[in-house]
Amino acid sequence: MGLYIEARIRADLDDLWARTQEPGSHQRWDLRFTEIDYLPCREGEPRHFRYATRVLPFLTIAGTGVSAGEKRRPDGTRTSALRFACPHPLSLLEEGSGYWRYVPTPDGDIRFLTGYDYRPRWGRCGKIADRAVLRPLMGWATAWSFDRLRLWLERGTTPERALLNAVADVVTRVLLVVAAVVLAPMTALATAALMLMLPPLPTTPAARRCLRTPPARARDPRLLATLAPLAAPKEQHS
Repeated sequence: MGLYIEARIRADLDDLWARTQEPGSHQRWDLRFTEIDYLPCREGEPRHFRYATRVLPFLTIAGTGVSAGEKRRPDGTRTSALRFACPHPLSLLEEGSGYWRYVPTPDGDIRFLTGYDYRPRWGRCGKIADRAVLRPLMGWATAWSFDRLRLWLERGTTPERALLNAVADVVTRVLLVVAAVVLAPMTALATAALMLMLPPLPTTPAARRCLRTPPARARDPRLLATLAPLAAPKEQHS
């Protein structure tokens, strides 16, 4: 089962394209990546890139990918597609593919959406771990990041400021639950439930603001078929 995330963003289409296609901007708002860099390529060819995610202070998992984009389409939409692979033996995610679509709406918003899927490694154990942990985490992280991007474009809240807002929100909710446990144990359960249901502040990113169910007729763009499957290179250790 693939992942689908959609956000409605009121922004200039060129600005949205730039902040999602330029590696320096992309890595600022996308929680899934620590580093993204384009690799040298010939003019007119799909862009190859390297990505890395710092899982722990002493562990960074890196992979490579290839992407192509359609910035000018007859219907006014834009599309980009990519394939990626990770050779690191500790990465549950082995290889996959996906796309981004940019769809202007009559009311001035842009439907910014993604669909992607991947193959986990480690055989049957990997499939179980993926369904139980990684796939839900990836879906949440993508949705949270999309809303973080929306705040940057709509409100001018930088990704760094948005992260601080999110941390402050979590800490405040935890402290309120702890206070209820200490001062009024009988209300602790109700307080915890309230903290879970209470919506975040408008300046705090939230995955719940994004659509997670794909439309009935959602399908991969034709552009994705133009990218050959990417073989994971051998991991190099320094």
